[in-house]
Amino acid sequence: MHKVLIAGGGGREHAIAWKLSKSKNISKIYTAPGNAGIESIATRVPINPLDFEALANFAKSENITLTIPGPEALLSAGIVDYFESQGLQIFGPTKAAAIIESSKSFAKDLMQKYNIPTAAHATFTDYEGAAAYIKTQPPPYVLKADGLAEGKGVIITSSRDEATTALADMLQNARFGEAGKTVVIEEFLAGEEFSYMAFVKGEKVYPMAIAQDHKRAYDGDIGPNTGGMGAYSPVPQISETMLQTARKDILEKTAAAMVQEGRPFTGILYAGLIATSDGAKVIEFNARFGDPETEVVLPLLESDLYSVITDILADKTPQISWSSDHIIGVVMASKGYPGTYEKGAPIHGLENLSPETLVFHFATEHGEAVVNPEATTTPEAVTTPKYITNGGRVLLIARKAPTLEAARAALYQEISHINCDNLFYRTDIGIPTNG
Repeated sequence: MHKVLIAGGGGREHAIAWKLSKSKNISKIYTAPGNAGIESIATRVPINPLDFEALANFAKSENITLTIPGPEALLSAGIVDYFESQGLQIFGPTKAAAIIESSKSFAKDLMQKYNIPTAAHATFTDYEGAAAYIKTQPPPYVLKADGLAEGKGVIITSSRDEATTALADMLQNARFGEAGKTVVIEEFLAGEEFSYMAFVKGEKVYPMAIAQDHKRAYDGDIGPNTGGMGAYSPVPQISETMLQTARKDILEKTAAAMVQEGRPFTGILYAGLIATSDGAKVIEFNARFGDPETEVVLPLLESDLYSVITDILADKTPQISWSSDHIIGVVMASKGYPGTYEKGAPIHGLENLSPETLVFHFATEHGEAVVNPEATTTPEAVTTPKYITNGGRVLLIARKAPTLEAARAALYQEISHINCDNLFYRTDIGIPTNG
């Protein structure tokens, strides 16, 4: 029996822990730092996951067999390099390989060099050059902070004036800090977006079920970009032919390109794709499990996740099978997200959900007892909200069914049982979108 450590504490990490908890090969799961919702299946460790030395020492002291880092910040900071230097098994890309996510300009140059289909682009570090380039291109414009911006570093504008204002905000006013000191301006691509993740080691690529994420904050795909407000899988409107082509011309070609560049990739390669009239093209690459896609893809994985990962690390061919079910997941976020929001709102009703409903926690903590002064002598005098909100995205509620329509209907019925004055969610997740 083995012990596993998951570095991170959000919804993605909860989903990974949940899937690993089904494995007969695992005796204990730790998460650093985790969140209140993960505690039912994993032991929380009060270590900052960016403290690689402390985390590695813990892994050694507990005889951890495998560590899985969740957030991109850990990968770009070199957690894999450090753990491997300590003789510890970890599943993820090195710092040199994680650059495929941490630098959009690197990813675009790689795709251009190896003829991997993507939007036309130009990269700038100065406002004047970027503004001059905008004048030569037709709208709409896609502006991307080059570095890591927690999924919020993309701005799409429909006019030149909006684009130049956004560029000034990014390059002159440091809207995204260091991440936005370099800006990539891309051609706007129209079509259905989908997320195509794969287990990768070197040139070996093992694709997962695809998902579609909804990035905008509000119904109808309006409002600011977020880290993701919900997702569903599979995506019926994406043909099997397109998937096979995307696997060959994007996933496999990218894995081979990283080997050629001396940056061999191990871990989860996430390709954010768009189905254009010219075929699938890359919008972005991530170097880890997507979030919230992980919460809807892993429940469809029928194989043992621990065995899949350890087989790949051992250069064995993993046995991977997928459910034919459909699944939909909806994010419940704090009002004000992705801008400013308050924490500490009590969440009620989770205990009333069906056992078939999956609940993954992004950011929760345990609540304190609430006293009802009008009934202090009755058993109902004190009610303790089990959880309180502790971040922007707070929960993801998911449901599987034989059809997407059935999963969607059951899910929204379940969400109606959850009561929190400071949470909002989209009511149109699972409706195909090209936004």
